[in-house]
Amino acid sequence: MAAAACSSLNSTEDETLGWSAQRLYGEAKDAMAGRDWQKAIKYLEKLEARYPYGRYAQQAQLEVAYANWKSDERASAIAAADRFIKLYPNHPNVDYAWYLKGLINFYEMQGVLSWLTTPDMSDRDPKAAREAFLAFKEVVTRFPDSRYAEDSHARMRFLVNSLASNEVHVARYYMKRSAYLAAANRAQYAIEHYPQAPAVEEAMAILVRAYDALGMPDLRDSADRVLVKNFPNSAYLKGGGPKKKVPWWRLWDPDW
Repeated sequence: MAAAACSSLNSTEDETLGWSAQRLYGEAKDAMAGRDWQKAIKYLEKLEARYPYGRYAQQAQLEVAYANWKSDERASAIAAADRFIKLYPNHPNVDYAWYLKGLINFYEMQGVLSWLTTPDMSDRDPKAAREAFLAFKEVVTRFPDSRYAEDSHARMRFLVNSLASNEVHVARYYMKRSAYLAAANRAQYAIEHYPQAPAVEEAMAILVRAYDALGMPDLRDSADRVLVKNFPNSAYLKGGGPKKKVPWWRLWDPDW
């Protein structure tokens, strides 16, 4: 029994007892190189707990964020990045913390932006895309000389187009279901918040049709003028249809 007890104690003994901060960090980096994310997280968390005020502990927080992301622990990864940003706002690597936070949310969009293959977007919220945009914007505006600024800017452009397209897709969904006020609101949101996005053209067309369906001729005509002025060659102005003179926004109306 004594031998069994000793064996049990030895089996549960922490192998990292007595390790220096440098060794813990080195072992964690080796584990990350081998893509053993859970092992890396274990070493990094021990490093933070035992040596909370050293330079390795600061870097460990960033490494924990990255390792959690790679381990599909998105919430833990963002929490680690946020903690680093809050504790070390002037750290030389805080630009990377913002960039990493943007990346984590950016790749979370794969689920959020599944509207590319799934048409019904009424129950989806592109929160991750918006959070990614804000994180990348922080990199671009606060750290214009950062090595991550150029990539952040490129991802911001992509996100603007994606978010605008998302709003327009939802507006189109509401139009098909005769929810004209909801459609107008979503189209208006896209126009106001993403004015440079290509999807704004369709948003304007939806806005005209929604106002017409709501019986708001003044708003309809105003939106139509904006569409014609900004997109004079728009395909939405050339729908074909009946030979009698009919406003273009009625060309899709089955009652005409």
